[in-house]
Amino acid sequence: MANVASGQIRFFKTKWFAREARKALISDQELCSAIRQVVLGQAIDLGGGVFKKRLGKNLYRSILVAKGRRYWIYVYLFAKKDQANIGARDLSDFRALARLYARKTEADIAAELELGELTEICR
Repeated sequence: MANVASGQIRFFKTKWFAREARKALISDQELCSAIRQVVLGQAIDLGGGVFKKRLGKNLYRSILVAKGRRYWIYVYLFAKKDQANIGARDLSDFRALARLYARKTEADIAAELELGELTEICR
């Protein structure tokens, strides 16, 4: 986990995800703990830079996208009781989003942080 400690890996949540996590009473501390498990391979790898991780005492599922496994971004949250899983179309859309983030530069990420579209967590 040296990459995390040295700052080589950065973790974010989107504005939409932040709002939904707040409603579900999922703290940044829980998100950080979960995302570190994802980095260690303790999540479901859906392929194409998309990962699924349980949150909220197993009541919720989160979808993360990764840019070269350096930037990890929480992008979607759903309650297990409301939705069993994401569909094929949703998965395709998340893979496209992962590809989009893979093309982003440091300046792009900085701009999204400045605009409030992303929030960095786990510093």
